[in-house]
Amino acid sequence: MFTSGLQHVAAMYAGVVAPPLIVGAAVGLSGTELTFLTGASLFTAGLATFLQTLGIWKIGAKLPFVNGVTFAGVAPMLAIVDTTDKKSDALPIIFGAIIVAGLLGFIAAPYFSKLVRFFPPVVTGTVITLIGVSLLPVAFGWAQGPNPRAEDYGSTTYLTLAAITLVVVLVLRRFTRGFLKQIAVLVGLVLGTVIAVPFGVTDFSPVTQADIVGFPTPFHFGAPQFALAAIISMCVVMLVSMTESTADMLALGEIVDRPADEKTISAGLRADTLGSAISPLFNGFMCSAFAQNIGLVAMTKIRSRFVVACGGGFLVLMGLSPVAASLISVVPRPVLGGAGVVLFGSVAASGIQTLVKAGLEKDNNVLIVAVSLAVGIIPITEPEFYHAFPETAKIILDSGISTGCVAAVLLNLVFNHIGGSRDDDTVTAPMEPGDEISETAGAKAAHVH
Repeated sequence: MFTSGLQHVAAMYAGVVAPPLIVGAAVGLSGTELTFLTGASLFTAGLATFLQTLGIWKIGAKLPFVNGVTFAGVAPMLAIVDTTDKKSDALPIIFGAIIVAGLLGFIAAPYFSKLVRFFPPVVTGTVITLIGVSLLPVAFGWAQGPNPRAEDYGSTTYLTLAAITLVVVLVLRRFTRGFLKQIAVLVGLVLGTVIAVPFGVTDFSPVTQADIVGFPTPFHFGAPQFALAAIISMCVVMLVSMTESTADMLALGEIVDRPADEKTISAGLRADTLGSAISPLFNGFMCSAFAQNIGLVAMTKIRSRFVVACGGGFLVLMGLSPVAASLISVVPRPVLGGAGVVLFGSVAASGIQTLVKAGLEKDNNVLIVAVSLAVGIIPITEPEFYHAFPETAKIILDSGISTGCVAAVLLNLVFNHIGGSRDDDTVTAPMEPGDEISETAGAKAAHVH
């Protein structure tokens, strides 16, 4: 139980600490404050995992289900930071929005579990893909160095360190197996940091300044503030998070031979949303299921929820030890960038895997994915696209995940629910050069185009 629980922590650790690192850096936190925020995320991830695995009353799916900070909230939180004049208010505004979104999600959980049919793979796959694509620019920025205004930003030294880290992770994933393979990202971060020491880009001061034992002081960054636009944005993220968790519960139920019914999904969503509502109290962010741990359950065949609960205990202990939490803040940004390419790219790849099951032979679904991805990618490729809109609206519009999710849900309703679905509209298969076009096929191709 000890080693298996630790393996679950190793598989999810990089994913848990990445969001606070991204958001904390955007806010401009010092190394010590960044360590505190990272520790808080570990602590609240452990609490959320306890809720999900052990459960109380009708809260918790009681499956080997790991919870942690969701990637879906990163882009909207960065948008909130960018549109907040006083950066010290950014985290309180984010925390206030998460509390409201979590409580509303908790109330909606039993009803949401009945609406799964409106969130098929064509919607969830599009959203998960957008999450990865939206975060990849963050990894590219990390790879270029810690300070965009510095003269050495994007230097060959920084890019080489990022490339070395990426290669280490890929080699470990290709030529190792078992536990070492699962912690390839973590090992890549460690080796990349060691290699970076001679280059003088590794700062160990956060470790020397951190206490051995500490507690995430409630509302350390200030009392929560409640801004309507931010609340709406995080409610959209909560919707995405609940959709992902529902899909993960269905998948995990099949793996452990305990199919997730409506009651299980409802209880699991209550744990997700309550964990998210409680997290800001201890300076944590929105919590959701970690899909990589579902793969770990499938690979190891260890299906006990108590093993995962043991992993949650490790997360809590790490959150109560600032020294342990500070270790990740030592990792140079270029090293994080190299690992981030794998980490964020894997999220996008996971979305593509879901889209494979979405029935893309249907023309309707192709249009849903095409337009939703295009809408979601606008803020990435053209950051000033919505410059003429009010600041409150830009919090939502500048998040490709939020806009892409809304577009996917609405288009799915229009094409696949309202007025019935036209299943006969299929995409014409590409032909080899020289193939003849029959009259029927030609007519159908013309109709589709």
